[in-house]
Amino acid sequence: MGQVAAESEMVVKQDLRVVAEVRRFVRLVTGQWGMDDFVPCLVASELVTNAIQYASASDDDVTLRLGRTDEGALWMEVQDATCDLPHMLDIDAISETGRGLFIVDQFCRCWGVRPLAGDVGKVVFAVIDPA
Repeated sequence: MGQVAAESEMVVKQDLRVVAEVRRFVRLVTGQWGMDDFVPCLVASELVTNAIQYASASDDDVTLRLGRTDEGALWMEVQDATCDLPHMLDIDAISETGRGLFIVDQFCRCWGVRPLAGDVGKVVFAVIDPA
């Protein structure tokens, strides 16, 4: 996979209104790297929303990190404090919710989950090719 360099980090408060701030942060970082921000904003919004809605107690922070691999892909990870693993739902065409990981799966080169040692949470990561 290669080394990830130049990591940027944002701690996300437990409030769905922060998703706009998340997008601003992603636009800022991807802009510095000369990357198109559409897919990174979409994926970050979905992963952060999932973490806030399903994964954390109200006082646990969610952390978003962005980095670049040595071949220029975007490495994104969202860390939260639960060990519950996310899973893709079977969604129907008219469903309003449940599309988060489906979207991530469609737009990312790869994604996955790694539990943190000591049962303190997990990291969901995604790798997005430069457009």
